[in-house]
This record gives sequence, C-alpha cells and structure tokens, in this order.
Amino acid sequence: MKRVVVVGAGVGGLAAAVELSARPGVEVVVVEAADRVGGKMGVAFHDGVRFDTGPSLFTLPEVLRGVVESRGKVLEEELELFRPAPVFRYLLSGGERLDVAARLEETGENVRRSLGAKAAGEFREFMGYSRKIWEAAAPHFVMGQAPTAFSAVKLGLRELKALRDIDSMTTMAAAIDKRVSHRGLRDVFLRYATFNGSDPRCAPATLNCVAWVDMGIGAYGVDGGMHEVALLLERLAREGGVEVRLSEPVRSVRTGGRGMVVETAAGVLEADAVVMNADVRHLIEDLWADAKPHGVKAGGPPSTSGFNLVVRARRRTEEERPGHQVLFCDGDYMQEFEDLFDGEVPPREPTLYLCAKEKAHRSQGWEEEEPLFVMANAPAVREGQKDVNWEAYEKLVMKRLLGAGLIDEDDEVVWRRTPQGLAERFPGSRGSLYGAASNSRLSAFSRPPNRAPKVKGLYLASGSAHPGGGVPLCMQSGRQAARELVGDLLGGD
Repeated sequence: MKRVVVVGAGVGGLAAAVELSARPGVEVVVVEAADRVGGKMGVAFHDGVRFDTGPSLFTLPEVLRGVVESRGKVLEEELELFRPAPVFRYLLSGGERLDVAARLEETGENVRRSLGAKAAGEFREFMGYSRKIWEAAAPHFVMGQAPTAFSAVKLGLRELKALRDIDSMTTMAAAIDKRVSHRGLRDVFLRYATFNGSDPRCAPATLNCVAWVDMGIGAYGVDGGMHEVALLLERLAREGGVEVRLSEPVRSVRTGGRGMVVETAAGVLEADAVVMNADVRHLIEDLWADAKPHGVKAGGPPSTSGFNLVVRARRRTEEERPGHQVLFCDGDYMQEFEDLFDGEVPPREPTLYLCAKEKAHRSQGWEEEEPLFVMANAPAVREGQKDVNWEAYEKLVMKRLLGAGLIDEDDEVVWRRTPQGLAERFPGSRGSLYGAASNSRLSAFSRPPNRAPKVKGLYLASGSAHPGGGVPLCMQSGRQAARELVGDLLGGD
C-alpha cells in the first residue's frame, strides 16, 4: 500500500482525498487543525442556528460532479442544487436595480428594462466576449496542469489561437471600458475582479471570463448551506476508507522515512506522498523542516481579504431581500480599488455583498429572523499597515445597510471577522481570501503548480496553488494534485 497524507481538510484537500481513495493500493490520511472540515468554507453557531461564514455562491458544479463520480456516485443523489430566483440583485449607483436570472436571456431582458436598450446590447456583446475567453482559457488554465511559458510554446496552432482569445495583454478595466458605456453595467463587470481578490486596473482581461461562469453557466444554491459541500466530501472520503483526523495541527513536513514525514501534535506520520491543502506561504514560512529546497514560490502579493458580519435580521420576503445582493457605492467604484491596492486601507465607501442564507441556500434561521451574511472587501494583512478601527468600520457598514433599507434598526450583529482574524485562522494566508492576486499579465504562469518542483512526493492543493481561489477552483486544485500524484506514484492516469 502507498500512503498519502493530506494536510488540511478544506475542499481542495478533501477533493484530493476522495479521488485518491478511489485508487486501489492507496491509503489516505487527512490531518486537520480545526475541529471540523471545510477550511474557509466554515460555519458558526448562534442561539441554535448554524450559518455559513465563508463562500456563499456555488458555481461550476461539474467540478464537484467529477469528484463525486470518482466514487461511483451521482451528484444529484448526494446533494440538492437549485437556482434561486433572482440569482442576484445589484443595487447600482443612482438608484437603478438589476436582477440576474437563472437564464441568460431573461437577465438580458432585465438589463433592457432596467438600464435601456443600449445597455442590453452592450450586455449581449460582453457576455459573448466573456464566453469566448472562458472556452479558450478553461482547458489550458483551469482544467489541466499548471501552464508554463514552455508548455504554451509547445501548443499547436489551434491552441495558440485559443490562447490569443483569452485577451491577456489587456487589463480587465480597459476591456470593459472598450465594450460597456453604461456606468452601472460597467460596475457589475468590474466587480468580477473581486471574485479572486484582484485589481481590475492591472489584472488581465482573461478574468472577464468570470462573468460567463457566473451568469452564463450559472450560479447555484446548495440545499442546507455551502458547508454541505464540505460535509459531502468528508462523507465520501470516509466511505472510501480515508482516515480523517480532526483537531490535529501539523507542526512540520520534511523528506525522510518512506519518502515524506509529517509531524503533527499527535505524533509522526510517514508517507509516500504529501498533499498540502494549506496556504503555500504556510508551507514555505512555517512547515517545511528540511534542508532540501522544495522549489515552491508564493506566486505574488496576496489577494484582498474581507470584513465579514452575520446580522440577525428581521425576515423579509424574497422580493424585498433576495438570496444575493450587492449594494454599490454612490461614488466612483474604481475608488474602492484605489483604496484597497494603492492605499492598502478598507474602502471609504465600500461596496457591500449580502447573502440571505435562508433564500440563497434554504438554510434554517431563527423563529422571526434570518442570518444575513455581509462582506466588505478589505486589504490583506501586511507589515507596517495602519491599525484599523474595525468597531467604527462596522458602524459604517451597518449605517449604509440601514440607509439603503436593507436592515432594520434593531437588527443585531451576531458574528464578525476581520482580516486579522482570518489571517490567524489560516496561517500563511495574511488574511487573503484567494491566495495570490492576479494583478499581472503573467499571473496565470506564476501560481505554484500542483507538484512541488524540487521534492518528489510533495503536492499542492489549495486556493493558493494552481488553478486559483474560489470553491470550484480549490476542488479542481485537489483533483489535479491527485492526478499528478497517481501518475508519479502508481504510473496511472
């Protein structure tokens, strides 16, 4: 038997564990510092109610489907996904409102009714452009091995044309400005940079494909809450014979023994291979205890963080408060990115994202109130940063929500987390939500690959490794790490 130790039980580590458990001759052990699985897909409890504290939107279900099918299961029999109506509501500057529907054609009609015929034409053109990027980029930058400049040169003419279609030599903002003149619609598309914590002023236009993933392929609700995805992966792993050890922090990783050695708070585990489902900076700065270099690099400055609240809010109808809402600032939205990336301070007038858990994911609230998750983007934690008065910032956020009529005066905050709290919970992350920001034209080539370059038996599966942050990409990172491990260790595909 070949033994694999997975360090971390986030969705990337669990996806790797599930896929490895389907391979004969492989024994898998998952070690996790926390007392439950899920990583950033976490939960908290208040007054008998469980609510998600991490990702709130589920996209690219085919990635999860692939993991589930590796165990011979059918996704629809294991987890209920559904399309809320509307999927998203954007409250734009100037008082305009745009609802995103489950069907792209209906969203286009909503754009026409709310923003006008010209904006509807710009919407259709941009979505076609976004789809073209996704279909060109996904095979090379998401679903396969980490790309390199050398691998790009080896591609055939057809693939090279596809790579030209990803528009990597333009910035997100420049590509949007070229195609969209309506200010509110422009802000909606600019916001997709925040889906991986990047700056649209310098991130490659390739990231405009996120609009197609979100509105074209579509976003889903998860019956019971996003944490159900992590629980499903845990169950499939255990059913496959994976040993999941919780509340067992890892102290170090090094070569030795059967190939690799993992020291935990409970003892030493020898393994033929290790899958790191942790921030790559945690491996580099804290866990690697070997003179032999691993060759792993962090991949660039960290992405944005978040200031998060959960409000115990008086329940409202779906028309009054849909599952997902975004409240844009009244001023220039680009000022938010200047604050985050130039000033490295929380936005003075933050755009706020709200997730009403009951409507977005059919999760259970209190008798008369519902959990309302609120997020404002914030800079990652850096040395020498000015201290932020988060108590005052919370009051600013709540005042904006109250002024927009999205909460009531007696609604109370029952859970909160600052970027510093996120950094402490996930060592090495510096509070970033998505690993490294994609703030250069070569960012697709700079993310750490799923196989450590200089150490046999060391693999990476997280949002800070290829292909990047976000729930489906983290799971895909775990799948890719498992595939490469199997090929190396067992000579399989």
